[in-house]
Amino acid sequence: MLIRPRRAALAAPLAALAVLALGACESGSDSAAPEPAPSGAAAVVVPGRPGEPARRVSPEEAASLLPDERPNGADFRYVQMMVVHHRQALTMTALAPGRAGSPRVGKVAERIAAAQQPEIGAMEGWLENNGGPREQGAHDHHAMPGMATEAQLAELRAAKGAAFDELFLRLMVTHHEGAVAMAAEVLGQGNNIQVEEMANDVIAQQTAEINRMRSL
Repeated sequence: MLIRPRRAALAAPLAALAVLALGACESGSDSAAPEPAPSGAAAVVVPGRPGEPARRVSPEEAASLLPDERPNGADFRYVQMMVVHHRQALTMTALAPGRAGSPRVGKVAERIAAAQQPEIGAMEGWLENNGGPREQGAHDHHAMPGMATEAQLAELRAAKGAAFDELFLRLMVTHHEGAVAMAAEVLGQGNNIQVEEMANDVIAQQTAEINRMRSL
């Protein structure tokens, strides 16, 4: 599955670029010298385009050149819904001890819980750092792909042994596929680099888990 490259790797901080550009200018000819900064201002060196000199700008202007990565509605919607999505996965994995017939299924449940509990903490931390949850439409949580129904959860609670294993794997594969679909959607609609990184991690980890579960 194609994962969008992280913008952080493509847009290095201007301060780091300034150091590289300044070193290149000092070792080159006078014609490549950076343009002077506005008088009385601290200078940040911004590399020029091919064939053009670097230029010195004020810190304020340098900050304005950085990409706008403020979170948008898609970022908030994804994070809030994924917290709920992950919590249902934890509800399902908590049923495995005492019900799973195969130790391999029990291990899968343990790995999923160990991965998704910290991810919930990271997403809740992101929400807190960005002003807290935003009100979502009532339909949003019900529209999340891959979520098990209450009837399916009740069936899973009542199952044991091989019947539990089969139902758990089927529901969890569907659950993971839904999470991957949600992550792919926010990569196309979101704007925040941290959300992008979390979504890429979900795609990579849960795709691997889907393949693992299908091999059991």
